[in-house]
Amino acid sequence: MKVKVWGARGSIPSPGPETTRYGGNTSCVQVTLSDGTILVLDAGTGIRTLGLGLAGPISRINILLTHLHMDHIQGLMFFAPAFRPQADLAIWGPESPEASLRDRIARYISAPLSPVEIRELPCHVEFMEAPHTEWDIGPARIRAASVTHRGPTLGYRITEGDTSLCYIPDHEPALGAQLEELDPDWISGYQLAHGASLLIHDCQYADGEYPDHVGWGHSRLTDTLTFARRVDADRLVLFHHDPMHTDDFLDAFHGAAMSGWDALGGDSACVEMGVERREIELAPARAV
Repeated sequence: MKVKVWGARGSIPSPGPETTRYGGNTSCVQVTLSDGTILVLDAGTGIRTLGLGLAGPISRINILLTHLHMDHIQGLMFFAPAFRPQADLAIWGPESPEASLRDRIARYISAPLSPVEIRELPCHVEFMEAPHTEWDIGPARIRAASVTHRGPTLGYRITEGDTSLCYIPDHEPALGAQLEELDPDWISGYQLAHGASLLIHDCQYADGEYPDHVGWGHSRLTDTLTFARRVDADRLVLFHHDPMHTDDFLDAFHGAAMSGWDALGGDSACVEMGVERREIELAPARAV
């Protein structure tokens, strides 16, 4: 399983000279399975560049949306395969009693926000609400589960053989509680992430910033590290960087994360930052 980050920023794109090293595009991660099947996790602005690189004949592309906040879907209208008649897209996302997934996405891909209506897309596209049971895409088993964030929001686990990736980019598992003291059954996302080879997880706030953002649906550094240790993830990628966090800030943030991971008994080399264009090849998970 190969993973490539195309956007690691949260809330709003943040291009500029202060964000060149980590990137300014919003959430999008490409997962390529052993047989070449492509899964795309979220469709933030990073999906635009991903799509431009998918030239020539391509098989079915599965896009797994965690939720429908703008920073996770605003790249859909700029995804090149969506405008190719031969392309076959499957868009998965959370269910809602309010409306179907297609109708909710159509609020964005329609006037006055878009020059193109969703029904006018020339590609073949299906909209599917992620089931509450596991399902297969290519050689991988996919699992979705609701996590703590504003509005219907999913985390995903992708397992191929002995390797597993858990992706929870928008998540506030603490929400006023002490994660180190909670029973696992009371920790949002615990079962989904437990024993993952790689955990890509929300870490939008430094600890000092978090008191002003409790309930906003995002994690502070201490809670992200504690969650990752509680679920016994092999590797951790800090993701969904705040748009106000410059490259220099994130360099220092990474240092604090490594120190915090060491203090929790982990190997600091296993804590990474989400960096645009970074590629990761996963090794099998440890036995748990």
